[in-house]
Amino acid sequence: MYYTYTYMGKYNTIAVIYGSDSSEWEVACRSGEYTASRIDDTQYDVYEIFARFGKWSLVAYRKKNSMRVPFPEEARPEIDKNDFSVTVYGEKVKFDYVYIMQHGTPGENGLLQGYFEMLAIPHSGCSAFVSTVAFDKYSCKSYLRDIDYVKLAPDAFVRKGMDVNAFAAKAVERLGLPLFVKPTDGGSSFGITKVKEADGLVPAVNYAFSEGPAVVVEKSIKGRELTCAAYLDGGEVKALPVIEIITENEYFDYDAKYNGHSQEVCPAQISEELSSEIQKITEKIYAHLGCNGIVRMDYISAEDGLYFLEVNTIPGMTSASLVPKMVRAAGMDMTAFLTTVIENS
Repeated sequence: MYYTYTYMGKYNTIAVIYGSDSSEWEVACRSGEYTASRIDDTQYDVYEIFARFGKWSLVAYRKKNSMRVPFPEEARPEIDKNDFSVTVYGEKVKFDYVYIMQHGTPGENGLLQGYFEMLAIPHSGCSAFVSTVAFDKYSCKSYLRDIDYVKLAPDAFVRKGMDVNAFAAKAVERLGLPLFVKPTDGGSSFGITKVKEADGLVPAVNYAFSEGPAVVVEKSIKGRELTCAAYLDGGEVKALPVIEIITENEYFDYDAKYNGHSQEVCPAQISEELSSEIQKITEKIYAHLGCNGIVRMDYISAEDGLYFLEVNTIPGMTSASLVPKMVRAAGMDMTAFLTTVIENS
């Protein structure tokens, strides 16, 4: 007699929440839709939730082994934020797991994580605290300043209300040119400027302020741009293959990321030694910060060593995004990979 065994995971009903209150909301929708489409429909009921500026509604759902059922925009059921539930055709649905696919606030900076943690609902992201630290580029670098296995680009910090002119003069004097000006809490390269002349720094800082109240100015490091992601599997941190980003633009900006003006070589055509080093450093930073879920780290390989740029706790997950390319390069199936991420969160 033969028996068929079906794997039963920890979770049954999963909400994929996407959109955001930031400039990245459209990218987040594409990431969320792709993620929802790749979650194993033989194991989980999947519900897609769009959230922007306080309005949370059910976009579509897919029961196990069934077709996706979308709702017209004007007829989408609203989410009850008191317990994060939704009523569909008279049936109240509660979720036992949330896959967070929001870029920017509130899904990447700890706010949404804190909400789910208060409700005791497991989720795919880092903890509220780690998300908050990692989302702020300057704070994250501050947590890493004492480590000795990767370099950090020299930088300076300025907040709205401070004397920007005096700051700019000191920054140029101390860091030199060119410089990168970044909102501390932005993503997808919104608000970023590469400054080559001193008189361009103040306008660049003011432009970055359009995305957030604080700005970090970093010395531009010349080298090869590389990125690597890590995740948890059975309590072990594992790194994916390294990608090299070769952009046609001045840097890896929004246009290069999403409009095809870059090459993403995966696996990166670098030495095995450098590739292994980046993977090990990525695993170390992941553990050092206390990360969870899929987290991507960005680097510059320069003549004088490897520089850490930033961490992305909710990396892009469209079909053309970096992490899915890493998963494919590792020879893994995306659906099986997401199951690993979900069951180890």
